[in-house]
Amino acid sequence: MEEILEILEKNFRYTDEQIAVMAGKTVEEVREAIQDYEEKSIIAGYTTLINWENTGKEVVTALIQVKVTPQRGEGFDKVAERIYRYDQVQACYLMSSGGFDLTVIGEGKTMKEISMFTSSKLAPLESVVSTVTHFVLKKYKDHGTVLEAKKVDERQAVTP
Repeated sequence: MEEILEILEKNFRYTDEQIAVMAGKTVEEVREAIQDYEEKSIIAGYTTLINWENTGKEVVTALIQVKVTPQRGEGFDKVAERIYRYDQVQACYLMSSGGFDLTVIGEGKTMKEISMFTSSKLAPLESVVSTVTHFVLKKYKDHGTVLEAKKVDERQAVTP
């Protein structure tokens, strides 16, 4: 039934009937599978990907590398939980190796807002050793979706 998950991951707006046709299942099988996935938190939520650059809303995204000291008996989980509870944090990932432990994706209205979040809330946390903030200048592809379609040059070619 993984095909149902793959279909939903691409577009959660498909109807149960459309998913059934694409997956070669009955509508009832699809409904039962989706309900089961939701109950088991395999489907953790439904979101809409918005290209904010095409709206009037200003949104600044930052990738923040965080080096932490893991807590005894709890590892990185307790620190990560404390961090991901902030409203500015859109995602938080434990990394496998390198010069930092957590990757935090933060969003705010301005670079100053993200900087203030990092310096006044994130960096002072007891387990945080250091942070490095990288601001996203432009998003080309997000969650598997190309955000800016190539513009087709419709000018007529002039030949001598």
